Amino acid sequence: MTHTILHVDMDAFYASVEELDDPALRGQSVIVGGPSAKRGVVAAANYRARSYGVHSAMPSSQALRLCPEAVFLPPRMERYVEISHEIHEVFQRYTPLIEPLSLDEAFLDVGQSLKLFGTAEHIGQEIQRQIQEELGLAASVGIAPNKFLAKLASDYNKPYGFVVVKEDAIDAFLTPLPVTALWGVGKVSGKVFQKLGIETVGQLRGYSRELLQQYFGSQGEHFWQLARGIDEREVVPEHEAKSISNETTFGQDISDRELLLGALLALTEQVAGRLRRAGLKGRTVQLKVRYSDFSTITRSHTLPAATDITDLLWQTVRQMFEHRLPTRHLSLRLIGMGVSGLAEEAEPQPDLFVDDEQEQQSQLDSVTDTIRERFGKEALSRAGTLRRKKD
Repeated sequence: MTHTILHVDMDAFYASVEELDDPALRGQSVIVGGPSAKRGVVAAANYRARSYGVHSAMPSSQALRLCPEAVFLPPRMERYVEISHEIHEVFQRYTPLIEPLSLDEAFLDVGQSLKLFGTAEHIGQEIQRQIQEELGLAASVGIAPNKFLAKLASDYNKPYGFVVVKEDAIDAFLTPLPVTALWGVGKVSGKVFQKLGIETVGQLRGYSRELLQQYFGSQGEHFWQLARGIDEREVVPEHEAKSISNETTFGQDISDRELLLGALLALTEQVAGRLRRAGLKGRTVQLKVRYSDFSTITRSHTLPAATDITDLLWQTVRQMFEHRLPTRHLSLRLIGMGVSGLAEEAEPQPDLFVDDEQEQQSQLDSVTDTIRERFGKEALSRAGTLRRKKD
């Protein structure tokens, strides 16, 4: 089946929202994340800060050394969730087939929308224009026959990029790209490619399926298909998803516990916000870590009842991080969290498992979301969120 996929990726999303809300920040190097004194992690950086080498998931202390002039701001996840909701309202004008990857990026399948709205290029341009004019934010758009190519395209000419990869131009688009552009190419596989003398996707295409499987095992088939632009995954709307998750791959391996917990908290708040935005709750909380030796471990815990409470999700995943991982002294390359066992209507929580704090937090989440939906902006700040930031 032929699809027409858009990948919309907001440019420096968190930092751009901060500049939107405080125009005095424009022209400055803006970094969103924990302050270096508290051994925080960079959640986002605007393009001026990036020009100094700052990137997401970098320790804040390192970012400060690279960019001493930077303005550090604490993350305001509820504000980013609010803006993300408004972005999705723009998407929904054109298609119900929307698969969020995080608060600031999503796949859209517009194949069934072409007769109503015109070409995919027109739809992409309208989405980009409306986000800019209505929300004051910049987005990059990639358009292609599948998700893999659309995501590559959206990242090709940032910021405010707009790249279309048509069926007959796939080879020309992929051939000159570095092999590291393929999903799944990491340090280990990268070294194998280097030994083989493979630097570009075009060079990789000269290798047979069998030879790649010999060098990379089951991942060889994956590389063979991506090198030819093959990706048969469907766009799965969030309300149909079996799980909602986010993960962060660090630019350098990290062993500092506080840095890792800070990154895990930010991921948890993103996932909780996505759950509430989609009207979903989940029962099983999942933790994923990848060590510096590339071994990957997952842990999960099933709650008594489905929830979308940020505090409850955070305490659950934090307990797994602190008590259910091997006692090894290796740094982490990746950390992620997710929630599965999703349902649109949560089961009523048995009184046995409800304490006053959870009940209060649930009510606070509900009231906050209602007020923000009605009045927008920063009509209400959640004390629970502020408390978590200080912990």
